[in-house]
Amino acid sequence: MVEKNLAFEAWAVNITPGGRVANWTDGELAKAIREGVRPDGSVIGPPMPMSLYRGLSDDDVYSIVAFLRTIPASKNETPFSTYNIPLPPAYGPPIQSVSAPPRAVSVEYGEYLAGPVAHCIECHTPMGERGPMFDTHLGAGGFEFHGPWGTSIAANLTTHEDGLAGYSDAEIKTMITEGVRPDGSRMHPPMGYHHYAAMKTNDLDAVILYLRQLPPLPDDR
Repeated sequence: MVEKNLAFEAWAVNITPGGRVANWTDGELAKAIREGVRPDGSVIGPPMPMSLYRGLSDDDVYSIVAFLRTIPASKNETPFSTYNIPLPPAYGPPIQSVSAPPRAVSVEYGEYLAGPVAHCIECHTPMGERGPMFDTHLGAGGFEFHGPWGTSIAANLTTHEDGLAGYSDAEIKTMITEGVRPDGSRMHPPMGYHHYAAMKTNDLDAVILYLRQLPPLPDDR
């Protein structure tokens, strides 16, 4: 997968045991995921949402690492990403330890699920030159995804009438887990409905509770 804009051309690299990360330790892989820093000290650029992944708990990031170790090895090679913007020396101070919020039907836990864990809020936030515009357009939608299916535009997830204001909780759950709108029409990729279908009811309730308190923003398209 490649993402191009005027500021950069970013390639998703092979993260199987046969790719560039094959000889990285678990700690080095976790650091790359949460801090955006490779073992050689170089910084990973956009669109990887480092501001979200920095919030992944220790248990969750190392569970991701354990899962990646089980993927069948692939020798697929991709070009190196190129950037026409300066990358920061770091996305923040070194991370010592992170704990997840208590698992509950709460805004705090919903934000954790929709942010660091599933990064829904990243795909549904417009992309600027330096990545998702969380500070000004959080959840406002409009980001375009191009693929074999055509072009998908991320929907507005805010409480604005252009967003989720007119949908019931049950309708939102169906869209998240089945990719079906209230009128019966199907939504397009790349949203991972087949993954979200495994979410527990309480986790979905927490995500919706979080989305219901996002400030209303109109579509910017």
